[in-house]
Amino acid sequence: MGNYKTKIKNVAIPTLKEEQMSESLLKVNNIEVVYNHVILALRGVTLDVEEGKVVSLLGANGSGKTTTLKACSNLLHAERGAITKGSIEYQGNDIATSDAYNLVKDGVVQVLEGRHCFAHLTVEENIMTGSFIRENSKEAKQDLERVYDHFERIRIRKKSLAGFTSGGEQQMIAMGRALMSRPKLILLDEPSMGLAPQLVEEIFTIVKNLNKEGVSFLIAEQNAMVALKYADDGYIIENGRVILKGKAQELLERPDVKEMYLGVGAEGQTSFRDIKYYHRRKPSFS
Repeated sequence: MGNYKTKIKNVAIPTLKEEQMSESLLKVNNIEVVYNHVILALRGVTLDVEEGKVVSLLGANGSGKTTTLKACSNLLHAERGAITKGSIEYQGNDIATSDAYNLVKDGVVQVLEGRHCFAHLTVEENIMTGSFIRENSKEAKQDLERVYDHFERIRIRKKSLAGFTSGGEQQMIAMGRALMSRPKLILLDEPSMGLAPQLVEEIFTIVKNLNKEGVSFLIAEQNAMVALKYADDGYIIENGRVILKGKAQELLERPDVKEMYLGVGAEGQTSFRDIKYYHRRKPSFS
């Protein structure tokens, strides 16, 4: 059987439409990231999260999504990573002058891939660990109620040990914990991983509701369909480079994106689900 190639068109990367652009909350400017002084993980990544927007960063495993988020939250050093080129600005200030703790105080919180709940603590104790930067305990209790209002599913499990909750409930716990610091920007890493489709829809509906309250999101995801459905803007990253960007709805309608990330062949072509070998042509950056 002959080789089957998808065609993501040569990279003049489409620009986001500039009508009614909001103020940038987070700007990633042409960064390169190196691990252990040797491994080049990101190669000139640039992206923009406008205030009040949901932005999806799509790509396969190993494409650089998690590294991008950890660069934005200043967690790279924990894995012997470093930004060797470019800069990241949050509210106009270079985050290189800050650290992870102060970024949380300034309103940037990351929900890590895999949830990372404390199994021996109760659901409520897990959520309250997110209030460690808060000084007013009365306000923290009010915010706890706000978390329960968004995540009714975990309200009824609040006295249960987190280790005995489901994957979807643990994802809600992790997001609730992030909300306790009153963030302006949440970096959400693979929220749909290992969850049933119904729970994925529930999680992303909550994301959209939080966004209506003024919380911005940068979401790293492999599930392109749901990520673009709930996002305003989207970026596609591959081998440490952003190869495509645009409005989320426009990306959803592009034939090459449908073919690569949704498994839908263009008219008159065969879906890659129906063939044994699947090859794609790398875009040219010339």
